[in-house]
Amino acid sequence: MKISVQTEHFDIGAETNAFIKLQNGVGAVVTFSGIVRELDDSPMTFMEIEHYPGMTEKAIRGIVNNAVKRWSLGDACVIHRYGRLYVREPIMMVATSAPHRLDAFEAAEFLMDYLKSRAPFWKKEVTQKHASWVAAKDRDEDALRRW
Repeated sequence: MKISVQTEHFDIGAETNAFIKLQNGVGAVVTFSGIVRELDDSPMTFMEIEHYPGMTEKAIRGIVNNAVKRWSLGDACVIHRYGRLYVREPIMMVATSAPHRLDAFEAAEFLMDYLKSRAPFWKKEVTQKHASWVAAKDRDEDALRRW
């Protein structure tokens, strides 16, 4: 299991390949990568992500341990960046492996939903005109209810 909370840019392809090379006895690997996107109403200059070191990693490890047990995963990986991030840069990556694809897909989706809503990160979107903290969205809370 790999959990990394980091400022450094990461290569999605290289991380995926490294994850796959560690797998034994699985038939499925699922990955998801989140990237900084443009805002609908104003060009974003950058996104600033903050967290509490130690607390964040512990929370993510708990979420990942839950997923590994619930879906009998072979392995899981979560990489999440913090600091100043620009449009089209990767924010995070989730990878899961399992003997069968359904477990890998469901576990990856579970991890993404929980990371989005429960991992202790605070995001601020900065445009040329203003800066604002990203508020929790009802649709993210709705996504959690199915788990």
